[in-house]
Amino acid sequence: MERTTGRLADGREIIWYDADGTGRTASPDKRDLPHAVTNSQLRRDPLTGEWIAIASHRQSRTYMPPANECPLCPSRDHLSEVPSTEYQVVAFENRFPSYSLKAEATETIETGLEQTRPGHGRCEVVCFTSDHNSMFAALSPQQARLVVDTWADRTTALSAMPGIEHVFPFENRGKEIGVTLQHPHGQIYAYPFVPPRALQELTQAEAYRAQTGRSLFGDIIEREIADGARVVASNDEWVAFVPYAARWPIEVHFYPRRQAPDLPALDDAARDGFVPIYLDVLRRFDRLYSEPTPYIAAWQQAPVRAHRDDAWLHLELYSVRRAEGKVKFLAGSESGQGAFVNDGLPEALADRLREVGREG
Repeated sequence: MERTTGRLADGREIIWYDADGTGRTASPDKRDLPHAVTNSQLRRDPLTGEWIAIASHRQSRTYMPPANECPLCPSRDHLSEVPSTEYQVVAFENRFPSYSLKAEATETIETGLEQTRPGHGRCEVVCFTSDHNSMFAALSPQQARLVVDTWADRTTALSAMPGIEHVFPFENRGKEIGVTLQHPHGQIYAYPFVPPRALQELTQAEAYRAQTGRSLFGDIIEREIADGARVVASNDEWVAFVPYAARWPIEVHFYPRRQAPDLPALDDAARDGFVPIYLDVLRRFDRLYSEPTPYIAAWQQAPVRAHRDDAWLHLELYSVRRAEGKVKFLAGSESGQGAFVNDGLPEALADRLREVGREG
């Protein structure tokens, strides 16, 4: 993999990722943009202890532009966020970030009920392909592997930045998820704290190890493989299954069979092994209904400095679609108390995903 770095017109970093032998030169951004400045701040919720990002500047972000004005396409017929006329995979700082290392100074208050600090962190966009009409499931294995290498490289780079505690690569796909740009892309958030979902999983893993002396994630994998009722797909390196207590109407988790704390720790065999199983399950998702399935793909990896011995890298893939033309909304129990109600049986979903795999 080759990495080529450059700067956009407003000072943001952009990185092209290409197959070996491409020999790219960074292209200049010809747009006239003001220097990138954000006003993000963090406020601590005294009821939960969680940090909430306040980023009012995001109200002006680009929303559903026509294809000929897409900011993630190459700069051919119009000047976009990517100043080259083509690319393979590209990552760059988000123009409308929730967190930024350039966040304008805000008063830091570390005591009392109203604690606040600057919204320091980093948000990046990762474009999976220059083809506006494609999707991750349509990528070639070689292109998908380049995306995996990009995720790993960005995790390494972001983890080394001052104040970063956790790196979270993810993809939102579909208007039902709230996607504002249709070009196939994902994002990476580099947080100045360990976010609640990651912390909850790792706290459970620590408690399980203290009680049993074993890895929670390792035992889950072993149990799912032994039972087999919820396994959707597997190979020598990875296993994908519907979790026993699935929250979402469609939900599949992907685990490497060998423990790795994060994406950079995956060796070539594990990276190669992830690609076919992930592409396979994504394509099964899209055979469930008449329209492509909206989804969130969320990488859970070790924080930069904490819980690294207990962490076991995995991907949580889930969708709000509950039936043809219908989506699950988070109503009172889920939104008010975080107590999920799943109207489907995880084993039945696994059966259906296995069946559509055979049909394909």
